[in-house]
Amino acid sequence: MEKDKIDFKSWDLQLEKHLSRVWSRDREVGGGGPTKKEEWEIDLAKLDIRNVIAHGTYGTVYKGSSDGQDVAVKVLDWGEDGLATAAVTAALRASFQQEVAVWHKLDHPNVTKFIGASMGTSNLKIPSKSTSSDVHNSPPSRACCVVVEYLTGGTLKKYLIRNSRKKLAFKIVVQLALDLSRGLNYLHSKKIVHRDVKTKNMLLDINRTLKIADFGVARVEAQNPRDMTGETGTLGYMAPEVLDGKPYNRKCDVYSFGICLWEIYCCDMPYPDLSFAEVSSAVVRQNLRPDVPRCCPSPFASIMRKCWDGNPEKRPEMDEVVRLLEAIDTSKGGGMIPEDQAGGCFCFTAGRGP
Repeated sequence: MEKDKIDFKSWDLQLEKHLSRVWSRDREVGGGGPTKKEEWEIDLAKLDIRNVIAHGTYGTVYKGSSDGQDVAVKVLDWGEDGLATAAVTAALRASFQQEVAVWHKLDHPNVTKFIGASMGTSNLKIPSKSTSSDVHNSPPSRACCVVVEYLTGGTLKKYLIRNSRKKLAFKIVVQLALDLSRGLNYLHSKKIVHRDVKTKNMLLDINRTLKIADFGVARVEAQNPRDMTGETGTLGYMAPEVLDGKPYNRKCDVYSFGICLWEIYCCDMPYPDLSFAEVSSAVVRQNLRPDVPRCCPSPFASIMRKCWDGNPEKRPEMDEVVRLLEAIDTSKGGGMIPEDQAGGCFCFTAGRGP
């Protein structure tokens, strides 16, 4: 269960309005004069944009280079379709500024490295589809852009799909789980709730190190959980309290992490035969969760179940999850048994995979 595109429209508009007011107030204090350059602002003239990587609801991601380093450049063109009101566009831009102000201070091996951003794109040269290298497209006038490190390994989702038949060795499963848990623990220690934890938002580098990406819906955690409401994220990974429109906190990330653990272990997709509506209803009202394979080692299965507990207060903090994963012995195998061996792993035998 996942959407093919990043849905920037799922951003929490209640918080956007608050950020818009703060942004407007700051501009009034500044007297409307020339704005001071932020420390995260990047010189777009130094960017060499090559080709499109992906399209999203509110923009396009390009591959490029900056100072000899491969980068991913997200150009966000809110409001250019004429559908968004000026107030909504202003709120989204204010939120973008808040997001960038937080992201540029993050520094962790399991979090995608932020390089820079710009509130405007006047100096950005986007190659045209024309064969002439001298022809460039101009980005929309209200566009913003963010530049991050480019990772060659692609998304974790695609990596799992490539291994859907042969499955992953248990040692690799635990390594990926540890990378993700350490990255999330770091974010939570900085009071940041990602809010869209899923395998498609995790990237791999050339050494298969996992890095958390896509902070499009990430938020600094509110002091009062009631200030964080509204559906955000991707349905198959969303915690019951989020699906039900109730207040939530960082524990919604822990729930999503539990679903990711299952997906990493099984190299499969949760709830493949259910519609969005069926998943939403069953997760909230019938405590629906993915079936844990019989061959899954009990310590790993236990972490999954603790993380996706229906009660947020019973879910562990991510620092505890890191400790539990570090204590798992992978020397005896325990990975998912490939589909062509002994009828798979959802049987009632006690087999163990690699």
